[in-house]
Amino acid sequence: MNLLGALEEHYKKSITPFHVGDTVRISVKVVEGDKERIQPFEGTVIARRGSGTREMFTVRKISFGVGVERIFPLLSPSIDKIDVLKKGDVRRAKLYYLRGKKGKAAKIKEKERRFSEQRDKTVQSDTGT
Repeated sequence: MNLLGALEEHYKKSITPFHVGDTVRISVKVVEGDKERIQPFEGTVIARRGSGTREMFTVRKISFGVGVERIFPLLSPSIDKIDVLKKGDVRRAKLYYLRGKKGKAAKIKEKERRFSEQRDKTVQSDTGT
């Protein structure tokens, strides 16, 4: 293994797998003075770029009618956790076209769940658990 790869292995941490088009909630550590708190940032992943420890992703949300985009390093110590809320069904690697859309036009179809997941839920509801 090369030297750079060995160095990057030290910084790896386990993250929730997510893709472009997914709606995610990122818990970001915010430092205010001597206090630290967790602030959620919820939006749609519109891009991922880079690889290894240098991978970054862009999340877009609409806040009070204004589009807000934020770029996060994937392995940043300021990210506490990443929760995937919805899986998006997209056919592109970059969703920059969403910047020009608003309302229903900016909506991303949700990926249909696999048959086995749906079957498991119906079996659980039938048994009352």
